[in-house]
Amino acid sequence: MNTSFEMEKCPWDQSTYVGRWHYYFWVTNPMLCLKTDQELEEAKSLRSSYLNGTHPPGTTTEQLLTAKQIYESSFHPDTGQKQNVFGRMCFQVPGGMAITGAMLSFYKTVPAVVFWQWINQSFNALVNYTNRNANSPLSQTQMGTAYGSATIAACVTSIKFKQYLTNNASPFFQRYVPFAAVAAANCVNIPLMRQTELLNGVDVYDADKNRVGCSKLAAAKGISQVIVSRIVMCAPGMVLLPVIMEKLENKSTWFKRNTWIHAPFQTLAVGCFLIGMVPTACALFPQFSSIKLSTLEKYENTAYCDIVSNCKNPPIVVYSNKGL
Repeated sequence: MNTSFEMEKCPWDQSTYVGRWHYYFWVTNPMLCLKTDQELEEAKSLRSSYLNGTHPPGTTTEQLLTAKQIYESSFHPDTGQKQNVFGRMCFQVPGGMAITGAMLSFYKTVPAVVFWQWINQSFNALVNYTNRNANSPLSQTQMGTAYGSATIAACVTSIKFKQYLTNNASPFFQRYVPFAAVAAANCVNIPLMRQTELLNGVDVYDADKNRVGCSKLAAAKGISQVIVSRIVMCAPGMVLLPVIMEKLENKSTWFKRNTWIHAPFQTLAVGCFLIGMVPTACALFPQFSSIKLSTLEKYENTAYCDIVSNCKNPPIVVYSNKGL
């Protein structure tokens, strides 16, 4: 019987970027999307039984590590509920490559731009909701407002940017319309989808994971970090692929003539970028965002006073789950 494995401890040091990268590369493996409901429940059951000390005799470290990987890729860390497969971070590569490839391929007409921005924002809204801080519930009205606002922001940005570039720049620069729209929409979609956190604050904890209070400033910091991560995640594919496509079309007559291959080529290329960029972007910031108590004292005195009153020995730094 294995008694040395630490189920709730990450296999890699989360205080370093390299450690976080290894962890997210491990837990966002696209193959995890193929796990059946039975496999997910078995992993959850083994994890629970190990934490309770009732796991089957002969359970190996490898089995425990696999259960941990499956659980942390598919169940919400706050609620323990199974996540929608399309909203999981392990679905970012297949989902993101299909949608981003389409956005990069079909950008020349306004209807195509609007349609694919709508598809992208629908996907983003699901991902943002799935990976929110679940201690801050969102009403259906708020979700609808967030989804509609982000979709409108993406469509308006893409249309206006396309019109500007059509009149003032070469066709090459029109390839960057999707990236501008995605970046703008992320700045709208994520804060609105997680507006309850900004309005009411998120739970903050001490270093021993004891809840000590609630903070709006911690929520704003965490959400800002998620926005940066999401833009970084899609940037290399959406910034470099237009250059690659332009070079191929100029140098290869066959590639330029056979336009049918452009969409699958860009889709596969985006997938290659995302395999590395999903863990790279997720690892930019620690999962538990830190904020100094002195900062709360200065900018959010109510939260500071609440924490001080709740603790005999107030911590110097508090932490909150920033979500993904």
